[in-house]
Amino acid sequence: MALVLAPVPPVAAWLEELDALARRSPAFFVGRPVILEVSAAGLDRESLRALVAELSGRAVTVMGIEGAGPGLLGDGLPPPLAGGRPVEEVAAPEAEAPEGRMSVAPAPAPARSLILDAPVRSGQTVLHLEGDITVMGSVASGAEVIAGGSLHVYGALRGRAIAGAAGNPEARITCRKFEPELIAIDGLYRTADDLGAVQRGLPAQVRLEGDAIKVAALD
Repeated sequence: MALVLAPVPPVAAWLEELDALARRSPAFFVGRPVILEVSAAGLDRESLRALVAELSGRAVTVMGIEGAGPGLLGDGLPPPLAGGRPVEEVAAPEAEAPEGRMSVAPAPAPARSLILDAPVRSGQTVLHLEGDITVMGSVASGAEVIAGGSLHVYGALRGRAIAGAAGNPEARITCRKFEPELIAIDGLYRTADDLGAVQRGLPAQVRLEGDAIKVAALD
C-alpha cells in the first residue's frame, strides 16, 4: 500500500501539519512506502533534496517522486514514478523569493486544494493536510483518502474517507454514491456497520453536529 504525499508551499508549515498527524497517529507511517507528488510544491533540486531528507528523518520512506521535471531528479534522489504524468520544467525561484515557492506572480497564494483527475484505486492512500481534496472519479474499496479540509467525491465512495484530519470540525464529506467502509471528521469515526442503510448507494453529505456524525441527502 503506497501513500501519496502532496506537499504545498510553504513546505515548513506542511511539515508541521505532517508532524501533527504523526503525533495523533504515531504508527501511521510505519512500514508504508510513500510516493511524493511535488507538482504543487514549487521546489528546486536543493529544496527537493532537503524535503526528502526531512521526510527520511521522520522515518518516511519515499519510494518514488511524481510531478517533478527531469532536471530536478538524480543525485541520489528517489526515482521518478513509472507512469506518472509529465510536467514542464519550472524555472528556479528568484533569489529574493522564499525557498520552495515559484516566482510566477508577486506574492502567490499557497495552494490549498488537491484535485485528483483519476479514481483512487484499492490499496492507495492519498493524504493532503493543507486543504480540501476533490476526486473527480470514485474511491475504491480498500482505498483511503485523508484531507485536512473537506473531501468531495464525484463518483462512488467505497473506501475510507477522512476529512478534517488537521483539526477542522467544519469539514464535510460529499459524494455521488455513498458506500464507504469508514468515514471520519475531526477524529470522530463511523464504520459501515455503524452507518447501516443511511443514504446507502445515494448522493450524500457528511458533517458534524456537536459530537455526532450526521449523514444526510446531498441536494
